[in-house]
Amino acid sequence: MSAQAALLEVAAGTLIGLVAFGLVAGIGITAVGPGGVLVTVGLFVLTDLSPAEVAGTAIVTHVATGTLGTLAYWRSGQLRRPPTRRAAALLAAAALVGTPIGVLVNGVVSGPGFAILLAAAVAATGLLVLVREHRVGPPAGHPRAALVAVVGVAVAAASGLFGIGGPMLAVPLLLVCGMPVLDALGAAQVQSIVIASVGTVGYAAQGAIDWPLAVAVGVPELVGVLIGWRVAHAVPTHRLRLALAAALICLAPYLALHG
Repeated sequence: MSAQAALLEVAAGTLIGLVAFGLVAGIGITAVGPGGVLVTVGLFVLTDLSPAEVAGTAIVTHVATGTLGTLAYWRSGQLRRPPTRRAAALLAAAALVGTPIGVLVNGVVSGPGFAILLAAAVAATGLLVLVREHRVGPPAGHPRAALVAVVGVAVAAASGLFGIGGPMLAVPLLLVCGMPVLDALGAAQVQSIVIASVGTVGYAAQGAIDWPLAVAVGVPELVGVLIGWRVAHAVPTHRLRLALAAALICLAPYLALHG
């Protein structure tokens, strides 16, 4: 069956919902960081995929979004700065260690267990964003290499488990550590390429990727990435971050019960 024929079998309401989740996720990825989780949430809530299929289908979309986000932040100059490039390289190297761990853990998690863990990750991300918003003082600068590496491994493991984009957790954590917001966004895009590539290989080996659904959610996600990059450079994103944080925190209980 062709990808086009497979997509036609998806209910119209489900397809529209996945497109909406993908678009908003893409905007969140490059505008504020914690957006990629919405792809996982959409697939988990709107389809009957298994935890491995949800994570595998979601993570493959982040190969393209990470690449596009990296090119965007290279063009705008953040990834041309040596400190940002060093942070990006550390995060990418850490992804080689953390992502396979997350993929392996996914294989032993049940549906209800996946729901609870996903809800916890969503709530934690929302709280991290709120912590950053209420943190007093300007960015302190780039954190030490060891701290960036620890953050990178933790983020990659969670990303491999849930199929989320690395920026979801990496950006709030790097901001809490004092990194400037645009530098954190740029470095996280680079890491997401490695996370998504390694995760795609791992889930593809299990036959756990629904390629037609990945296209349905991935194409609007790419459009959202470009919109989000424009938003990040054109307007203050304070209110957008607060709205996203509130949405994630409110969504967490539903996800836990959905499992």
